[in-house]
This record gives sequence, structure tokens and C-alpha cells, in this order.
Amino acid sequence: MGAFLTDPTRLLRLEGLALLAVVLVAYGAADLSWWAFAALVLLPDLSMFAYARGPRIGARFYNLAHTSVLPLALALVGFFSASDAALVVGLTWLAHIAADRALGYGLKRPTSFHDTHLGQLGRGRPGRENRNAT
Repeated sequence: MGAFLTDPTRLLRLEGLALLAVVLVAYGAADLSWWAFAALVLLPDLSMFAYARGPRIGARFYNLAHTSVLPLALALVGFFSASDAALVVGLTWLAHIAADRALGYGLKRPTSFHDTHLGQLGRGRPGRENRNAT
């Protein structure tokens, strides 16, 4: 258990899982549309198209779409103004970010899509076969 508590990557993934659970409970308690949730949940991943302009611009757009500050603010606006639309978008966006963190997808570094604050994604990840090795 001690090793788990000293591994920041595991803690951040656990934090993402906990946030996802809280958001899903709040979404259900607010009696919001699960159809809207399903339709919107992958929308933040459209930010990946910015990588067509290079890793620096791609990382900026991806990180903007995958940082919890904006969706949290939107969810709060929706809650306090009784706007279901803002609440649906904000909570769904937060759920997407939380699920990404729980699965190990982190914010991107400007060097490559695979370089994240949670470590390497894909083939270069420790413990995975490196298919580029000769």
C-alpha cells in the first residue's frame, strides 16, 4: 500500500476515478439527459485535430480542452443559474476529463502527443513492447 501512496501517477489516476464517480452521481441526481451525455462525452477529443498544426499548438488546444477549470466554471454557472444546458455540458466535460485521468491520459507536453504529465503513452511506455526497436 505504501508504494501506491508514493506513486503520483497512480494517485492522479485514482483521483480521476473518484472525480468521475462524483460527477456521474451529480449528473444523475440533477436528473439530466443521459442521451445528451452520450452525445457530448467525446467532444473534448476534437481538440486533437490541432495536432495537425504541430505538437506545440496541438498541446495547447488539447490541454485547454482537458483542464477542469473551464468545465467546472460552466457547471457552477449552470447550477447557480438553473441552466440545464450549461450543467449538462459542464458535467459531461468534467466526466470526460476525469475518465481520461483514470485511464492514464494526461495533459500533453509540447514535444509530442505521447508525452504527458502522467508519463508516456503508447509504444514508448515502460512495460510495453517497443515496436520501433531494431
